[in-house]
Amino acid sequence: MSDTILEVTDLDKKYKDVHALGGISFRVQKGQIFGILGPNGSGKTTTLAILLGILKPNQGTFSWFGNGTDDANRKRIGALLETPNFYPYLNAIDNLMIVAKIKDLTEPMSAINDALAKVGLTERAKSKFKSYSLGMKQRLAIASALLSNPEVLVLDEPTNGLDPMGIVDIRSLILNLKQEGKTIVIASHILDEMEKICTDVIIMQKGKVIRTGKLDEIIQDKEHIFIRSSELSKVKELLGTHVLRLVSDKNNVIEFTSDLSSLEINKKLAQASVYCEEIYVKNQSLEQSFLSHINA
Repeated sequence: MSDTILEVTDLDKKYKDVHALGGISFRVQKGQIFGILGPNGSGKTTTLAILLGILKPNQGTFSWFGNGTDDANRKRIGALLETPNFYPYLNAIDNLMIVAKIKDLTEPMSAINDALAKVGLTERAKSKFKSYSLGMKQRLAIASALLSNPEVLVLDEPTNGLDPMGIVDIRSLILNLKQEGKTIVIASHILDEMEKICTDVIIMQKGKVIRTGKLDEIIQDKEHIFIRSSELSKVKELLGTHVLRLVSDKNNVIEFTSDLSSLEINKKLAQASVYCEEIYVKNQSLEQSFLSHINA
């Protein structure tokens, strides 16, 4: 049995004067937290809307669970796309009961209780939606997506606008759901948060995929080397041809990426009798990697 949950091939979407997606392709495997990253307007929400059957592509194909776009796939997918919509004067149980009827669940109350427990809203189950904080509203939206116990969750900017505590709550929830064996596809521009939870990512810009891979590979594909020295001019002279990209040069400290390892750099400087007060390597963050790719 294949572990491929989603296969996207040359997906293209055009509006009148906007080319929203330009032939994107990627694959999501079972058990991944798969991040679709990019600035606003990069095509993230358009991609999710097509994958959920809300929009139709002009070209290209996608297949869920190896079943193409079969309607039966919907029962295996839970989704939160853009702003969650609930009746403000109803409590969590009553709002979810409406969703349960739409999904034709055979044991709605059991499913509702289970979903509320997973998102940490059991104690506020009978509170009206309008009394909820933004973070609680997001958690209720995820509870709604979980009602049918789907194999896959598709989340669009689930931490957008939340305070730090709300972000931590959603992060913990997503990681717990992964531990339960669910596959999660999540679109976001909040890179620091994505770095904490994603296993795999694609980076999008202007409707195109410009980088894809395992998160740790993308972060570590360029190490940042820091050198502190009172002889910085000699350091730069010796390493000039080995600097791939100068990141910063100030206060006797140079930060750069290089085709040499830190060990090779240390040897090269020592052989020329140039010594450093400090030399160390720091892997770039997802944000730094993201910026280096979209500004390339």
